Amino acid sequence: MKIRILLSIVIISILSQNLVAQVVEEEKKQENTEKIKTGFNFGALPVVAYDSDLGFEYGALANLYFYGDGSRYPMYNHSLYLEASRYTRGSGIYRLYYDTDRLLKNIRTKFDIAYLPDEKMDFFGFNGYETVYNPEWADPDESEDVYRTSAFYNYRRQLFRMSLNLQGNLVGEKIKWTAGIAHYNFTTGSIRTGKLDLPDTASLYNHYIDWGIIPEKEAKGGNVQYVKLGTVYDTRDNEPNPMRGVWTELVIRFAPSFLGNEDHGHAKLAITHRQYFTLIENDLSFAYRLGYQGTLWGEVPWYVQPVLATSVLTGATNQGLGGSKTLRGILRHRVVGDHVAYGNFEVRWKVVRFRFLKENYWYIGLNGFLDAGMVLKGIDIDYDLVESRMALEPNNDFDDYFKPDEESVHLSAGAGIRFVMNQNFIIAVDFGKAFNKQDGNTGLYIVLNYLF
Repeated sequence: MKIRILLSIVIISILSQNLVAQVVEEEKKQENTEKIKTGFNFGALPVVAYDSDLGFEYGALANLYFYGDGSRYPMYNHSLYLEASRYTRGSGIYRLYYDTDRLLKNIRTKFDIAYLPDEKMDFFGFNGYETVYNPEWADPDESEDVYRTSAFYNYRRQLFRMSLNLQGNLVGEKIKWTAGIAHYNFTTGSIRTGKLDLPDTASLYNHYIDWGIIPEKEAKGGNVQYVKLGTVYDTRDNEPNPMRGVWTELVIRFAPSFLGNEDHGHAKLAITHRQYFTLIENDLSFAYRLGYQGTLWGEVPWYVQPVLATSVLTGATNQGLGGSKTLRGILRHRVVGDHVAYGNFEVRWKVVRFRFLKENYWYIGLNGFLDAGMVLKGIDIDYDLVESRMALEPNNDFDDYFKPDEESVHLSAGAGIRFVMNQNFIIAVDFGKAFNKQDGNTGLYIVLNYLF
């Protein structure tokens, strides 16, 4: 893993040096003025990325923009995004995402359909630090009396998701309403040891089923149908990387029983506030995001708890807390609870602008960040019952797995670099480090777009 990370950093460094050299040459030849894009603009790229939680990504993506007469550039009239990719640790992304404000009059329409298989989905239990993380149990370099299996903190999950989101003006152009419907199908189970050549031993996921923390009827997943309602206050000057403004939203996600959710009817409230400040005009900004999600009523299936509700799904997934989309440097899904809160704080600097590959212009950006998250209210666990069941098993000590009431703030910090084309297409590289070894060590992510 360390060799892979070092290799990625070397590749990034070489790429950065080459681009900077081209910057100097190009800026000598022409002024750094922006041309307005009109009509269709098509970009297709092989997917070669890296996520320390998922491995190396390979595949292809394409993004088709239609700018019309260019009067609203860099805003587009239509955007169609397609991706088919795989990660070396066993997960995949097969996604179609359509975004427009021209299909329905005065309404922003977003349609998303995705199939997201994952042969080694991370599972570190519930309620943050209340579940003890023992990395040596999954380390094959440890002695036989310590090592259990490299997939001890994994299970198998396949997710099919289809959603339609609408957004329109409520008061003026800054305060908007949002509504949507979504269908999720989760298929979960134990790691297929034969396929991944892993020892046939128990995982934390299996233990949670045996101890009754995950109900038997939920162990293999299920379907969830959502209706979403909310409001959004948006004053950003630019969506991909704002230099000023506020983006605040309140979303309630309903899963009523009459829509086929049976005895899992519930509702979740999500509040997210993002704010952007210009420190140096056009070049340096400070941005932060604060988020909260909690259950209003009902019983939430365990496999739904990590899913975060938002008005806009900008990436293939929106899950956490932990990993590239929420807490960089902290293990994916390390912080899962019934009520959670999180924050991200970034300084963003557009270092240099230049022309490259006949496109309008590129810029290279740098950012430094601090991420934080915490479970405010945990998923209910009957620890007395769990301890009594564990007493019937050999080699399982309650204190090795659980520390009730030990949850506190999870912190990480790091830095990143951005390669941005025409303001809309963003290649992002972030490196984060967890403050607490219970959250892992470091994370390296080569993905698309700013975090928020």
